[in-house]
Amino acid sequence: MPTILVMGTLDTKGVESGFLAEQVRANGSDTLVVDLGILGPPAFDPDVTRDEVADAAGERIEALAGDRGRAVAAMTRGIEKIVTDLYANGRIDAVVGLGGSAGTTMATAAMRALPMGVPKVMVSTIAGGDVTAFVGPKDITMIPSIVDISGLNRISRQVIAQAAAAVSAMARAEVPETGDKPLIAASMFGNTTQCVEAARSRFEASGFEVLVFHATGVGGRTMESLVSGGFIAAILDVTTTELADELAGGVLSAGPTRLTAAARTGTPAVVAPGCLDMVNFWAPESIPEKYRERRFYRHNPNVTLMRTTPKENRELGRRLGERLNASQGPAAIYLPLKGVSVISAPDQPFHWPEADEALFRSIKEVLRPEIPVFELDVNINDPAFAEAVADGLLQLLGSRGNAGEA
Repeated sequence: MPTILVMGTLDTKGVESGFLAEQVRANGSDTLVVDLGILGPPAFDPDVTRDEVADAAGERIEALAGDRGRAVAAMTRGIEKIVTDLYANGRIDAVVGLGGSAGTTMATAAMRALPMGVPKVMVSTIAGGDVTAFVGPKDITMIPSIVDISGLNRISRQVIAQAAAAVSAMARAEVPETGDKPLIAASMFGNTTQCVEAARSRFEASGFEVLVFHATGVGGRTMESLVSGGFIAAILDVTTTELADELAGGVLSAGPTRLTAAARTGTPAVVAPGCLDMVNFWAPESIPEKYRERRFYRHNPNVTLMRTTPKENRELGRRLGERLNASQGPAAIYLPLKGVSVISAPDQPFHWPEADEALFRSIKEVLRPEIPVFELDVNINDPAFAEAVADGLLQLLGSRGNAGEA
């Protein structure tokens, strides 16, 4: 029988947390309840008290009562430590929490401290908005509470009961084994799909399993996290567009650590400047005023792409080259001279040879000579480019046609 950790503030959300634990047990799982409250007395006695959580952070609960910000920060540190210790000692199999902004902050921090694959479910009042900061690169299931978590009613009962059923089922799920094939990570966008799909077929035929990450900010961070964790044998990073959002303030930045994990860990990497012709914004009204006169492409009603300029591309080339220069293992870069995306190909909306040339020239000027550069007179989605980058990565692995030698 799985044991599920239930997290909640048992002073302000005590009744609801108790109902959540009750429903988890009704679904055939044991529970371990943790109190994250910092105000009034708990609605019932938990298995792990708030005093224990504060102690784990090196604080006394009494000292936290007058400063909400300090209290949330301390309880967050404490619950992270407690949850990781409980999991390491085999005492929990899954985690579930409920809360408002403070409860969500504390509970999801603990969830992010757990490995991928451990079931994590959060019922939250803020789950309907941008939850990137709470989910991060981890597999957290966020469930909108619909109504505020303030008493039990016909809506909150249903949401909480279904969350309990979900985490209980997740804890029991038997994941089919896929064998021990080495993993290749690949970055992809809609504008590089043809390239990545063709390369993926070649990798799979060579005995690899391929994990594809959508370059949406969180996708890049997740990929970097897995590479850092040693799960990935090699990386086909042909969609480095998140660097453009980082530079220009787009909505899909993966932050300053993008394109650093493979270099730092020595993971073999083939890199291309895929989709560095674009910066991502939401609907047109989300575009900053300073960019209003730029060249745009309406990808869909909710996503607007902005063409990068030669000046921006010179900087992007410098950043890409410098991050690749830190490589501790084998790396290579491939340049598609007829466009870094579907829409920068000749006769397409973002076709701008001067901008592309500024990007390519900057990369070549910055890159240290030990890292080879391959220039192909094709678009990034041409079959010849996909074949080249796939074969190039297999060569870096020393395993052309034979994954067992990787």
